[in-house]
Amino acid sequence: MEFLFSAAVVLLVFLLGAAVGSFLNVVIYRVPAGLSILWPPSRCPHCLRRLKAYDNVPVLGWLWLKGRCRFCKTRISIRYPLVEAATGILFVLVVWAFDLSLPTLGYWAFFSWLLALALIDLDTMILPNSLTQSGLIAGLIFQALSGWWASASWAGVASQLMTGILGAVVGIWLLDLITLIGSVALGQPAMGGGDAKLAAMMGAWLGWKLLLLAGFLACALGAFVGGAAMALGLISRRQPMPFGPFLALGAVLAAFFGQALISGYRQLFFPTL
Repeated sequence: MEFLFSAAVVLLVFLLGAAVGSFLNVVIYRVPAGLSILWPPSRCPHCLRRLKAYDNVPVLGWLWLKGRCRFCKTRISIRYPLVEAATGILFVLVVWAFDLSLPTLGYWAFFSWLLALALIDLDTMILPNSLTQSGLIAGLIFQALSGWWASASWAGVASQLMTGILGAVVGIWLLDLITLIGSVALGQPAMGGGDAKLAAMMGAWLGWKLLLLAGFLACALGAFVGGAAMALGLISRRQPMPFGPFLALGAVLAAFFGQALISGYRQLFFPTL
């Protein structure tokens, strides 16, 4: 019975995440195009026919349609069901790591913002201000709610809110410093202004300690992937590469494993502290 209950919870959480992923597909497509994310309802981007409700079922709708529009038969990118499935899996992993709690609700929202921003940056090399700014505000609200959740006092709210504000400031400073160093080393602009705003958003959610770890992981992952791509001849040395996806991945890894990594680092290098 316990197994069946756990399986039911996992399924429900996955379906919730997949539904959110379906909405993220709308955000990823419409925000860079300057379109409303609420109106008109979902439609084929080619023939503009409104989709049926059962065509919008996350993941399954794409499979039922065999990856083509019901009306004009234009091929539908497989990325749509992949984003839905990835969001569902992320939601399940968050519940597995944090149980059903306020951090779970917060990280569901945070990871959704990150996924949308990462894919928009991958598509357009742009991180929209509307998403980074709204994500930063949401992160500060999350910090305030976390302070009340932990202490039920205004002092706790103020303390957690300062954690988010400090994290946001450190995020801007960190990316500005990395941009300056990279620009000097490469002799050309190393990053866009959106990366610093994304880092500020990450700091608002994670706090400055996990933000620094996320930034380190992002740089390490970016250097590894970029170096491998250049070695394989996929990109040139001066070809721009979006950094947002690496920042997003670094933030997710820091949220899941950050405390353990920081604790292990301290025990390894500063065992007496």
